[in-house]
Amino acid sequence: MTVYYRDDTVQVTSELVQAGGHRVPVAELTYVWHTRGPGSLRSRSRLLGRGALIFLLSVPPLIATVCVVSLAYAAQDRGNWLLAGAILGVCAVGALALTPFLEVPLGWLDRSYDRGSGVYELWVQRQGQELMLLQISDALRFGQIYRAVQRAVEQHGDRP
Repeated sequence: MTVYYRDDTVQVTSELVQAGGHRVPVAELTYVWHTRGPGSLRSRSRLLGRGALIFLLSVPPLIATVCVVSLAYAAQDRGNWLLAGAILGVCAVGALALTPFLEVPLGWLDRSYDRGSGVYELWVQRQGQELMLLQISDALRFGQIYRAVQRAVEQHGDRP
């Protein structure tokens, strides 16, 4: 028996698929497909959180640009380019010093794209009837499970 995928709630082996409270022998599966289901509260909140994070990451560069332009305008009026250059230098060093701290929110943003923004459904055809095995909102995990079920069905079909 080959294990293609296993976690707390799903197990896909060369003989059996266990998911969503169903236990389906691989020999009974004739067709496997997936669809996008209606969005859930969790998937919508993930999308909203992603938008908020993008907004928060975009605001500091925008504020910095406005400050640089206003500083240059003030220096032009007063002719005090030395002070403006010193302020810009200190700000540039500060921005470079804070850059490593962007790793955390950018990691959150990256993981939010990995998880996706929809609900994914795994369907199979068993003895002529359609059966939804699984419905989850984690795109990465869904892809792993879907591919495991496909491999199990393909491998079972190749046997003599």
